[in-house]
Amino acid sequence: MRMKVLVTGGAGFIGSHLVDRLLEAGHEVDVLDEFNDYYDPRIKRANLQPVADRITVHEADIRDAVAVDRIISAGGYGSIVHLAARAGVRPSIKVPRLYIDANIIGTYNLLEAARKAGIRRFVSASSSSVYGVLKTVPFREDMALTETISPYAATKLAAEQLCSNFSHLYGMRIISLRFFTVYGPRQRPDLAIHKFTRFIHEGRPIDQYGDGSTRRDYTYIDDIIQGVMACLTYEGRLCDVFNLGESQTTTLTELIRAIEDALGKKAVINRMPDQPGDVPLTYADISKARSLLNYNPTTKIKDGIPKFVDWYLNARKELAAL
Repeated sequence: MRMKVLVTGGAGFIGSHLVDRLLEAGHEVDVLDEFNDYYDPRIKRANLQPVADRITVHEADIRDAVAVDRIISAGGYGSIVHLAARAGVRPSIKVPRLYIDANIIGTYNLLEAARKAGIRRFVSASSSSVYGVLKTVPFREDMALTETISPYAATKLAAEQLCSNFSHLYGMRIISLRFFTVYGPRQRPDLAIHKFTRFIHEGRPIDQYGDGSTRRDYTYIDDIIQGVMACLTYEGRLCDVFNLGESQTTTLTELIRAIEDALGKKAVINRMPDQPGDVPLTYADISKARSLLNYNPTTKIKDGIPKFVDWYLNARKELAAL
């Protein structure tokens, strides 16, 4: 069924892919994005350029409650997919107040505006970082979360709790999605796979934090988008949480080797101490998403890294020109 969807953060990496998929499915799409300078906003504008004539873009900050209420009250939306956030563990340690304002207050502003406008479906991006330093793997949605280790993770867990509050109090269908290390074309330039690819290709040293044994559950963008789209028709519990990952782990050393192989170049490695706030392991149990969302990730890291590198090599001239 065709619907009108507001995508917050729709100019970003995940958001712009979701916008493309929603349009392909025949939906009407608006984007709310502040185009902040966390990374070059020209990259975000370029992400939307191919579909610019098919969407409406609202340039606003989700911390601005008045602007958020104005956009949502007039929008006629059937659903909101909330992807806007201040991202990144390490920067959140330096400026935690910014993350609290954007990720907690911003989420509250959107939920409150959605409540007032009578919007019944709200899908919100969370993060695998909420699992903190849990040693029992793979991570399941029903695990007790008692110890986040970065302001970013704390804000994402707080946002989940706000979603739970609004669903319980106002009968809104709200789904929080815990994304596990998403990568693929258009990935943010500050993230490891993109940065490593760029630096190795250019012959510049890469910073490797720790001994290379940290493990991540890397998830290809197409698989993430499949999971998000399934939430737009999910009719299970009014408030629910799902892991979206690949359910396999890759060490940092293995990741660097895969990028080297795809580029045909060896990395120059600058070994650094462990970073505060970084978790040693992420590993998703996706059995719940498989069962209830028919989530079926298909792109393993051995296939996804070459796809990303191909995109990077084709796009690098455009990226350099921005």
